[in-house]
Formats: sequence, structure tokens, C-alpha cells
Amino acid sequence: MLNRLIRWCLEHRALVLLLALGCVGFGLLSLSKLRVDAFPDTTPVQVQINTVAPALSPRELEQQITFPVEQLIAGISGLSEVRSISKFGLSQVTAQFEDGTDVYFARQRIGERLATLELPFGLPQPEMGPVATGLGEIFHYILRSESLSLEELTTLHDWEVKPRLRSVPGVAEVNTWGGEKRQYQVIVDPARLIKFGLSLDDLAGALRDNNLNVGGGVMSSGGELRLVRGVGLTRSRSEIEAIVVAAHDGAPVRVGDLAEVKIGHEIRRGAVTAAGRGEVVLGLAFMLQGENSREMSGRLRERLEQIAPTLPEGVELRTVYDRTTLVDDVLSTVKLNLYEGALLVVAVLFAFLGSLRAGLIVAAAIPLSMMFAFSGMLKFGIAASLMSLGAIDFGLIVDSSVIVVENAVRKLAAAGPGASRREAVAEATIEVRRPTLFGELIIMIVYLPILTLEGTEGQLFRPMALTVVFALLGSLVLSVTLMPVLASYLLPRRLPKREPLLVRAASRFYRPLLRLAIRGRHAFLGAAVVLMVVGVLLGSRLGSEFIPRLSEGSVVINTVRLTGVSLEESVRYGGRLEQTILEAFPDEVEEAWVRTGTAEVATDPMGVELSDVFLRLRPREDWTRASSQAELVERLREDLAGLPGMRMIFTQPIEMRINEMVAGIRSDLGVKVFGDDLDRLVELAAEVEAVLSGIPGCADPYSEQVTGQPILRVQVDQAAIARHGVSARHVLEMVEALGGWKVGEVLEGERRFDLVIRLDDAFRADPQALGEIQIPTLDGRRLPLSALATIHDEVGPATITREWQKRRVVVQCNVVGRDLGGFVAEAQRRLDRELDLPTGYHLEFGGQFEHLLRARARLGLVVPLALTLILLLLYASTRSWFDTLIVFTGAPFAALGGVAALTLRDMPFTISAGVGFVALSGVAMLNGLVLVSTIRTRLADGNALHEAIEQAARMRLRPVLMTALVASLGFLPMALNTGVGAEVQRPLATVVVGGVLSDTLLTLLMLPALFAFLGHRSMK
Repeated sequence: MLNRLIRWCLEHRALVLLLALGCVGFGLLSLSKLRVDAFPDTTPVQVQINTVAPALSPRELEQQITFPVEQLIAGISGLSEVRSISKFGLSQVTAQFEDGTDVYFARQRIGERLATLELPFGLPQPEMGPVATGLGEIFHYILRSESLSLEELTTLHDWEVKPRLRSVPGVAEVNTWGGEKRQYQVIVDPARLIKFGLSLDDLAGALRDNNLNVGGGVMSSGGELRLVRGVGLTRSRSEIEAIVVAAHDGAPVRVGDLAEVKIGHEIRRGAVTAAGRGEVVLGLAFMLQGENSREMSGRLRERLEQIAPTLPEGVELRTVYDRTTLVDDVLSTVKLNLYEGALLVVAVLFAFLGSLRAGLIVAAAIPLSMMFAFSGMLKFGIAASLMSLGAIDFGLIVDSSVIVVENAVRKLAAAGPGASRREAVAEATIEVRRPTLFGELIIMIVYLPILTLEGTEGQLFRPMALTVVFALLGSLVLSVTLMPVLASYLLPRRLPKREPLLVRAASRFYRPLLRLAIRGRHAFLGAAVVLMVVGVLLGSRLGSEFIPRLSEGSVVINTVRLTGVSLEESVRYGGRLEQTILEAFPDEVEEAWVRTGTAEVATDPMGVELSDVFLRLRPREDWTRASSQAELVERLREDLAGLPGMRMIFTQPIEMRINEMVAGIRSDLGVKVFGDDLDRLVELAAEVEAVLSGIPGCADPYSEQVTGQPILRVQVDQAAIARHGVSARHVLEMVEALGGWKVGEVLEGERRFDLVIRLDDAFRADPQALGEIQIPTLDGRRLPLSALATIHDEVGPATITREWQKRRVVVQCNVVGRDLGGFVAEAQRRLDRELDLPTGYHLEFGGQFEHLLRARARLGLVVPLALTLILLLLYASTRSWFDTLIVFTGAPFAALGGVAALTLRDMPFTISAGVGFVALSGVAMLNGLVLVSTIRTRLADGNALHEAIEQAARMRLRPVLMTALVASLGFLPMALNTGVGAEVQRPLATVVVGGVLSDTLLTLLMLPALFAFLGHRSMK
């Protein structure tokens, strides 16, 4: 069938060229429509369920909201994990679903369940978070003004900037962090209420009854239809003050007689400072899942430029974080690797083929195969990113075309003057079509295990494997269709009989080594066994981690202070951090801003004791105190270590966000302690932290602060209120008014602001003053609140986190200076030995280590199946188990070179390196298959065994060297690059370069020696 296809293509060359042009056009169209991002979105399918209840403590939130929501959604099909966090005023439940679940289907199912949720009276209903992923937070900008107050800036952002950004196509949410949200506040004086014999309930009822609009249907008169509206909404402070609450001695008692009406702001749960110049308002834009982050950032930046001139004079609207910068830097690294790799491949082709035309024909397979890849990426929804495009080796792509064109060059050089060019090219292609076909199929098959990876590791590496498979499939098709056509058209009519100088030199050097390998086959094979043993020993000493850390060009420092610290103190400390960093690293840090607490939409729930310090870095060529981001982090850690009262964890924006969304863990490793009693969990977490801190390589150890929150508890005395005829509601409404009791809204044009009743700040600052508030009784007496309730200080939980409805505390740390796998193994041994867990308590390891374990387990199951399939393919190609096993020896020798390369460069084993080993095995099979098939052809022609081996090895020296060099040199720029994103590619490229070199030695020396040693047995 393939023979007929090859000949058909050579008979219809014009049609083949036309079809190739069509493929190029379709590929370019696909490329223009591809999504672009820094790397694949590894966030699982998640739905966040947020409930804001400012009046509730963490324990009350857990009991009244978090637990009912967890129970409600627990039975949804496809649910893989349920996590929750309960903090003061906020409950967040995160439902994580299995891979492949449609996010909108998941949200629909959860929405249906939430519609049936029954919470205690007065509690707000939960709401789902935005449809965004870990890579969705793509744009940060700040508003600053010297002339406007923080409250005015927040109002300007919420009603002018945010709506216009939300209208940008593809935006999931625009969030506000920091600032002061405007409220119309009725600051009530309890003494005046008592004076007129009124309660807070009376005041609230009057405000509600006098602040509303109604509809009266329609009125028809004289053939005209009119709508009837009743308008009673208040629109100003004076109108609110004029509302009548009651009558006293025949005179109306108005709101202004009982309280002061003013414009204030709601209780703040977060703040933002920037550049050491005080507070600002931070806006965060999230893109919808599946959108193109590069295009979305551009649209948002363009819209922001349109908004800025329309703002009041003196308002600064400025971008501080833009995903486009990272995407452009990563794509620049990828492009540089691809361009340099392509140039090296073309140079090798020209040097070995001795013909510029032949080199260009083979090189044409690179862009044409990429057109196939682009079309497949668009079809399967794969974004152009560091992992999908950055792992492509043009050497692998052109391998089959190299073999076809090289054989065509050799055939045409040997053909007589009157020989048919098309027939010579057809014979050359048919002669090598079996090894090239099966070789490419084997390379594709070795990528199949990667497609079976699950979770984060699957989402990270599947796009790469699919892209490579698409490119290889295109290369395979081209090698038996277009390449012969181009060779018949473009190869010179007269090719030199002699091979190029480089090939002749390599042949002269190789000939004596080949004879030595055949004659001294026992010694060579013994050396091979020794090398394999050394390789196994080296491999056993390699460390392990999930993937290398990608330098994003930005740093985030998670800072933790004592629970109970005020927001004002956190803001002051944040400004000090900014000034310290900007003064110490002026050449490294371009922008610094600090996010404290929680945003308006709680996508990242934090207490006010937690802050994220964002540092946007300058280009590396401007740095003076560090040469790499890792070194800069160490310098920052050293300089900030002297600041008292906080602990720090160093991470990066995307890395932090994905870790939070995947596991709720912000660092490399998290040890999760599960149990029921919070105090016991805290004790165990402290013991775990002490153990981790004593292990070499531990950096930034930190236990979640789940206790230590000061609480002023007002406990109603049921006997006292029953004795004096006072309802608990009248007592507790005074407590609720401390924080603000919403009773309606005030409209300013299209703007809406909450109308709340609050007590004066004097009562909020002094517990004794709160206890002296007078409460009226049924018999007309007045009693202090302290006579009806006990008021005392206590310490309660600050945060309660749960997983699958079980409480947990996480101990986190980063690992520096050693591999993650080795660190975790030592941590597990020491914790098993030193930690005595009570009954009902257990430990789990989370963070990146989870992904590493899952990926290794899956590869350990699937790789043997793939190798078995490769063996069957080899047998189908060679029709001999002897030849199959000899060719298969290329895999361990290639792996030996990869292990040696990792050892020399002091790199641990990562999933990225594992992908390199997978790619290596395919390359090794291709070269061995070509050589063994040629040996068999020589034996069939009647040559003696040793003579057949020598002739075949010398004949295939050029294609073997070419395929080896193009495969290794294609990855060489990737192995040496230090640009943004190169960290992830470097292990893969290192393994391939080292493995190809060792495999080439096997193919050229060890394989002939092995065939000479065992070949006579296969001839019997």
C-alpha cells in the first residue's frame, strides 16, 4: 500500500504540491486562531461557594453555613474533593470535580443544590465565585489620588472603572481589593432612643418604611395608558434625617433627633498599599476559562487607556501586573529555542548531505510539519505555550525525511546518466519506508503514556505530547508523499559521486573503530554491561521533584503576622516592607504593592494578619545584586529576615494562585494534619513544624494560624432577660449595630449604597462603654446591657479549614538546595519515628509532591504497556524476535546518557526529565531499526555476517549521524537557554541531548558488536 502511495505521489507531483499548499494555508489559519499563554492551565474544574456574613465568628460560620453547604453538595456526581475555610465574616467552600467535567454543568448542579439550602433566619445566601481558573487572574491595576479620599476612589472604581472593564469580552470578574466602600450610616445614640422610649427596631422599621418605591400597575384614561409609580426612596442625608420615627408629646421624632446621618464606609476586610506611598485601590481582572490570556490582557490594557482620560483630574490609573509581559517573555524564549534549533538542524543537513538543495528539502519538513501541529492544536483546544511548543525538537520532526532524502541522494549519485530520476527517488523511498514508518510510529507511541497522566501533571504535559504527536504525524505523512516529490524536482541532476568532506572524515575515523568493535566484541559488550551498572547506580542517586520552578518575572512574599493584629497595623507594616524592598533592590524591583486581607469577591480568603507582597521585577540584564530569580529570592530572604513580628513564604503570582486552587497550599510541600479538636491539631502541627525545620533544605516553615483570635463575647443571660421582660433580640440588636445593621439602600443616580444603622465608634473602642448602653424593659425601667448579658474577652479560632468535612491544619514549607522527593522521604521517616498521633488523627502530604507521586505511579503502570507495544511494532517491522530485541537495547543505552547528563548538570529527576526519557526511547529505536534492516539486506544479498555488518554500518553512518545530530542539536539551545521559562524545558532537553549521544555510540559500535556476537545464532 505504501509503495503504491509513493509511486502515485511521484506520478501526480503537481497535485501533491497543491495539496501541500492547502495544508500550509489551513495551518496558518489555525495558527492565527490559537490561544496563547505562558503555560497550560493546570487548575482542576472548580466551583467556589462564598458566603459573606460579617456578624459571625469562624466557629459559628462553620456550624451554621460551611457544614450545611458541604453536606448539601457532597453527593454530586464527579466530585473529587471538597475543601472549606471559615474565617471571621466569610465562609468559602471549594468543590473540585474530576477532569473532563464541564465547568458550567458543575455550576448548574451546585446552583440547583444551593436553591434548596435552608440556613438559619437572617443569614445571607451563598453565592458562586467567578468562572475563572488559577491562570484567570491576569491583570492588576491601581487607582491613586492625592486629592480624593480612599472612599471616593473606591466609589469611582466601582461605578466608573469596573463596569467598563466588565464589558470587555471574555472578562469573568473585575474585583476590588482595598479602599473604603461607601455607606450611608445612621449613627444612633442609645441615650436618645431611651429618652423617647424607642428601640433600634423602631428606628430600623421607620427607615425601611420610608425608603421604598412601589408600582401601581397602569391607568387608562381617554384612550391613553399610563404607568403608575409610587416613589419614596431617599436620595440624600437630609431626606434620611427628616424621616419620622414616632411622635412624642404631639411632636414628630425624626431620625435626625435620634442619630447622626453621615457618609462613611463599611467595615474593611482588606487593604492595599503601593510603592511605599500609602493606600490605593487595587483592581483585579479575571478572564473566563478557556480565553486567550494574551488577547485578554491587550483588550483590558486598551480599555484602561480609554478610561484614564475620563477620570477626574489628579486620579492616577496605572497597570501594575499584566500577564502579557510573562507570555511575551516565555514565547520569546520558545521562539529563540526553535529558531536556533532550526538553524542548527539545517546546518547539519547541509554539512552531511553536501547539497544545499537537499538540506533545504529536508528543512522544509519543519514548517510543514508544524502546520499539521497547529491544525491539531486548534482542533483539540491546545494553547500555544511553553509546554506545547517549547518541547518540540525539530530534529525528531525531520528524522524520517532525513533518511528518505539521504537515501535518494545516494541513489541518484550512483545512478547512471540515463536513469529515471523519479524511479531512483521511488526506489530510495521504498527501500527505507519500513524502518522510517515504524520508527516514527514508535516515537509517537512512546508519547502515549504521557497522554494518560491525570490531574495537574496531565494538564501540564498532555498538550506537549499531543503537539509532538501531531507534528510527528505530519512528518511521517510528508516523508512518503511530499519529500519524494520535492527530491524528484529539486535535487541536482548530477550529484557528486564522493560524499561530503565531513562524512568522509567521519567515515575514516569510524572504520577502524567499527572493525575493533566487531573483533573485540566481547570486551565492548563487557564495557557496555559495566556502563549500564554505573547508570543504574547514578539513576538511583538522582533526586526527584515535580517540575522545575518557572521564573515568572514576578515574586510574591506571603507574610504572616500574629492573629488579632489590626488592619491599620498590617497596612503600616506593608508600607514599610515596600519601602525596604524598593530601597534595597532598586535595580531588581520595578514595582511593589501589598494586598492585605480579603477582596470584595473573596477569591482568595485571607485574614487581615495575612498579606501578599507583590514584586514586579525589572529585566534581568539590569540587575546588580542577583543573576537569577532564585538568587534574588535568597537576597530578599536575607534582607527581610531582620524585620520582626512576621513569617514569610516566597512564591510567584501564578504559582501561588494555582497551588491555592489545587490544594489550598501555597508552597512546595504541605503536611496536612487531620482531626477533630482544634487545640490538639495546633499542638500536632507545631510538632510537625519542628520536625520539618530540622531537616536540611527546609525553608519558610509555617503552620496555619487557626487559633489566637481575640473575641469579645456578649452572652445573653436568659434568666436576667426573662426576669426583666426584655427580649434577646433587643439586646443583640445593639451588638449587631456595632458592626452595622443594613436596613436599605440609597440611590445616587444609578449608584447604589447601603443604608446601615451603627453605634458610635466610642462604643466600638471600649467594652465598658458597650456594657453601659441602656436597654428599656417592659415596665419602663432602663437597665445597662451588662445587667442582661455577660461581656468578657476570650480567644477563639481565627480560621477553620476542612477537607471532606474533616478539620485540618496544614504545615507548609519550601524546599531549597535539595530535591523535593528526597526531602519528603526523609520527612516521612522522621515524622513516623518522632510523632505520636492520637487515635482519630492522621497525616497527609500535599502540594507538588502529590503530583509527582501520582505521575510516577501512572507512568509506572503505562510505560511497560507502551514498551510492550513497541516490541510488537518492532517485530512487525523486522519479522524477527532476535532483531527486535537487539534494536530494543537502544532504550537502556539512551537512558544511560540521559542519567549521566542529569548527574553532570546536578539536576534532579522531574516529570519534565521523564518526558525526555520517553522521547529518547523512540529516537533510539529509529536509528537501530535503520541499521539492523540494512544488515539484513546485506545478509540476504549473500554477504558474510561480519562483512554485512561492516558494510551496513558504513552505509548508514551518514543517516545515523545526521538523525542523532539533528535530534541533539535541535534541543541544544533549549538545554543552554537561561531565558524566562527555560527552567521547565532544560531537564527535558538535557536528557535528550545526553541520551542521543550515548545512543549514537550504541548504534554505531555496540549494536554491531552485539550483532557480531549473537548474529550467527539468528542465521541458523
